[in-house]
Parts: sequence; C-alpha cells; structure tokens
Amino acid sequence: MNRTTLSLIACGAALAALTGAAALTAPDGPGGGTAAAAVRRPVERTTLACPAPSTSDLAETSYTSFTPTTEGTGKDGAAALRPVTQPPAGTDSADGTKDGSTTGTDKKSTDKKSTDKKSDKPVLTPEDPGKPATGDVSGGDAPALVGTAEGRFAPGWTVQETTEIAAGTGRGLHGVACTAPDTEFWFPGASTASSRTDYVHLTNPDDSAAVVDIELYGKDGALKTTVGDGITVKPHSSEPVLLSTLTGEKQNDLTVHLNVRSGRVAAAVQALDDKLGGDWLPAAADPAGTLVLPGIPKDAASVHLIAYTPGDADADLKVQLASPSGLITPAGHETLHVKAGMTTAVDLGDVTRGEAGSLVLTPTERSVPVVAALRIVRGKGSKQETAFLPATAPVGARATSADNTAKGTTLSVTAPTATAQVKVTASAGSGGGSAATKTYTIKAGTTQDITPPAPAGLKGVYALTVEPVSGGPVYASRTLTATEDGVPGITVQPLPDDRGTVAVPEAEQDLTVLQD
Repeated sequence: MNRTTLSLIACGAALAALTGAAALTAPDGPGGGTAAAAVRRPVERTTLACPAPSTSDLAETSYTSFTPTTEGTGKDGAAALRPVTQPPAGTDSADGTKDGSTTGTDKKSTDKKSTDKKSDKPVLTPEDPGKPATGDVSGGDAPALVGTAEGRFAPGWTVQETTEIAAGTGRGLHGVACTAPDTEFWFPGASTASSRTDYVHLTNPDDSAAVVDIELYGKDGALKTTVGDGITVKPHSSEPVLLSTLTGEKQNDLTVHLNVRSGRVAAAVQALDDKLGGDWLPAAADPAGTLVLPGIPKDAASVHLIAYTPGDADADLKVQLASPSGLITPAGHETLHVKAGMTTAVDLGDVTRGEAGSLVLTPTERSVPVVAALRIVRGKGSKQETAFLPATAPVGARATSADNTAKGTTLSVTAPTATAQVKVTASAGSGGGSAATKTYTIKAGTTQDITPPAPAGLKGVYALTVEPVSGGPVYASRTLTATEDGVPGITVQPLPDDRGTVAVPEAEQDLTVLQD
C-alpha cells in the first residue's frame, strides 16, 4: 500500500480548474486532522457549450458573452467561443452509420457547412470582465458552439444564445444559457405529441467520445425506446436526437433522463410546436423533496406543471404560489400526487392572475425526490408563444444573466422561506455605458418582478448579476419578451449559481491518500 501526501490547496486549485466549482474540506479523524475553514476563490477554467440554434432559414441568432468582475483574479487569461468541430465526412460511427451520424439524429449534426474553414473563426471574442461581447449568425446552418475561458475570464463566464424565428414550426423567441458539460440530466416537459418536434441536443467538447443513454418516462412509466441506449457522441461534435425517433408512443408530457455512461456532454431540449411556437427546455435541478420554479410571467395565459419522481415511492406535494404578498394556495390545486416512475402533469391555468409569482413544491409528509418544470403559454388564439421554466437551484454566491435589453427584460426573485436582501448589478452595455447597482429586499414567501437598474448611457445589451447580501436562500430567473407580427415572444432562463468561485481550505493541510 503506497501513501501519497497531497496539499489540500493544490487539490482545490486543480479541481477548481477542471470542474469550475467544488467544495473541499479536510476530513476529521485519524490522518485527516480538523476541517479547515473554507474560503472562496475564483475558478481558473470554465467550459461551456451552446446547442445548434435552429434549422430554420428565417432564424436570426445572437450570442452574448459576459464575465462578471471577481475579486482575486489575476491579469492573465483568454476566452473564445468557436463552432464545434464535426467528424470528417465518410467516417464510421459506433453504430455503423456514415458521416458521424447516429440513429435517430438529425443530419444537421454533420452538415459540411459546419466543417469548412470559416468554422475555425471564433463567433465572438469575450471582452474584459465587466463588459458584454456579442456575435450574430443568420440562417439554419449555424453549428453548435463550444468555448473555454481561462484566468480572469473564467469566474462566472456566461454565454446566452437567443434566436428569433419569424414563421414556421417553433416560430417566436428562443433562448438558452450555454451550459457546462455533465454526466446526468433531467428534462420534465418534453413531448412526442404529433404537434411537437422535440430534439435533445448532445454536445461533446472533449477529445474522447461520449456514450449517452436516453430514457423516456410517460404517464404510465418507462417508454420502450428503439435506439435510446448507447448513443455515441464523437469528440468535438454535437448530435440533435429527435425524440419521436426513439419511440412509437405519442405522449403530451414526458420526462427525459440522460445518463452519460462514458465521457461527458452538455445537453438541452429544443421543443418546437406547430401552433404554440417553441423554446429551449433547460435541464431541471437534481431530484429533491422541495422544489422552487421562480419567475412565472405575470401575463401567462396558461401554466402547465410536469413532475416526475425517479424513486420507488410515490410523492405527495403541497403546491403553493409565492406571490408579491406572500405564499398562497392555488384554488383546486392544493396538492399534487406523483406516482413513482411516472410523469404527472396538471394544468394550473392563469395561476398568477396578473401578478408576479413563483411555484413552490414541498412534501406534505415524508420527502421524496422529484424533478419538475413548467410549460408557460403567453398570448391568445393564433398569437401564442411557449416558454419553459424548470425547477432550479438557488442563486448561491452569485448568478449571472447575459443579453438583457433596455426594454423587454424582467428579473424575478423569490425568497420562499425567509426575508433576504439581494444586490443587483447591471453591467456596462456592449456598445457603451456604465454599470449600475441597486439593493432589493425580498420578503419571506414572496416574489418580486424587478426592473433592473438602468446602466447610464446604455448602448447595446447588458448583463445582470444577482448576489445575496443577507437572509435566506433566494431563487431567480430572467424573462425576455419581444412582439413580432402580433406574436408575444417569450423566453425564460433560470439563474442558479454561476460557479464563479470554489471553496478551498483557508490554511494548508495535508490530505493522505491511500493507494493499493
């Protein structure tokens, strides 16, 4: 048995650079000493991936990159956002197909236009911390993007992808925050209904292939899938998998579970509806007994709740709305029963009734882990648009949102359990201006829709950061709205912690690792 002595500070720095976020403490007991007090330090490396925005020739996509100013960073660093490199034409994939495709995927994943020399150029080059940078692409052959930020560009690096589609299936406003790669994802709110065209986008930023299993759960439990197991995503490539090719069952409400058995991927679901527009469905927070879905738009015409419990026990949840005046129970929807292994859905109607609101789900008795999301419809008749809001993790140390505009931006903040104060900072604009900061008090059990402080002399788009100052945990989301030909476009992005800092021990200690 070999003994290797490692410095906790060295371990913390290495893990921060590799993962972007971690919490390290020294173990108690023999050989471990007493746990050291942790301090937060800036991460040194962040990797993000953005899915291919659209196949529509009418699509207009903008990317906004922003790194908030973080104390303790050095002067060095670099960052860039580039198209993902596709596999060479004619190569064999793991399932025997050509051109890097896999069964059930869309051909746009291997379009030659994404592999020409132009794809080597960055879509945008991030500005110094504190200032947004933007880039634009047009049409339906824009590829997935990947990027890495290092040094002073890494802490809290955030990239927003926003697409406007003028007509056709999925028309409207689509928005998604580019995400870090991971090994497990939950997407309650997907569908294989005849009116829906849903893709799960899998992007692999690494040098080795990733192998992904896709599981679908409907109202009666697991669906039989033809090719959902062992989908190979080649290095530096992206695969959009059409859900309706994985099963013959047509279901309005599905929960998609991704398990990455080898490697890692970034993932998001693009939900396109023939009549109700479309948007991106981001991954929900990990299964938990209590869930918060922050920032339902006050003018939502209808709200549809989808929930799933992955365990062996049923879940019984109390349903509450955190309104501007406090927690209330929606009439007729006091509780929700979720059967084990089955997706449950319920229409909540216009639950917010013209006021700011967030949905809070808590166990009625024993706690059973659940995932959940909302499908939100805005508008009337043929002029309707869809957005999605999954349950999200709390803001934590700081949350960051990019691509905010002078009009059409709403920040929603809720404090479900205890009164809290938050500091909101609007950055300088991408084309000029100066930052502005304001502090807000969010009373316990309430939601506030905040009009962000306007940056002085704003030109272009700006970024927002939300930082808790005192009190209980807070949850937040950002809503963008834009009306095109009478269609009230909408997209909502939850705002969890931006993973800009990592907890490391304050004092250097020895961690003994035992190896056989």
